[in-house]
Amino acid sequence: MMRAVPTVPRAAVAVGIALAMGLAGSEAWAQDATPSAGPLGPLSGFIPFLLIFVLFYFLLILPQQRKQKKHRATLEALKKNDKVATNGGIYGTVMSLSKDVVTLEIAPNVRIKIRRDAIADLRTGDDEESK
Repeated sequence: MMRAVPTVPRAAVAVGIALAMGLAGSEAWAQDATPSAGPLGPLSGFIPFLLIFVLFYFLLILPQQRKQKKHRATLEALKKNDKVATNGGIYGTVMSLSKDVVTLEIAPNVRIKIRRDAIADLRTGDDEESK
């Protein structure tokens, strides 16, 4: 059983050769050109990158740092009988605290231990569902 070998049309080969010759010719012209420096000198190319970094800092990095700082303060201020919600969506009441572990009561006589940083936020009376 013989397989058919795909062939490239001669016109496509001719176009490819012409493009390659044209590109090779343009390299010589590009080497003769001297790069022009902007009004601020060689650093003018870095100004857009600097502006993008400043924009990212104020729109992304700084708000995230503020949020982390607020969350850290919330975790440090935890006390017994606080009502909390975990990252996994479990609601409970703080029964005991240690440096890294919090014991939550999620139902009468049902307690679980979780890492302190797994607590998403404190619940207030307004957040609770009415029974």
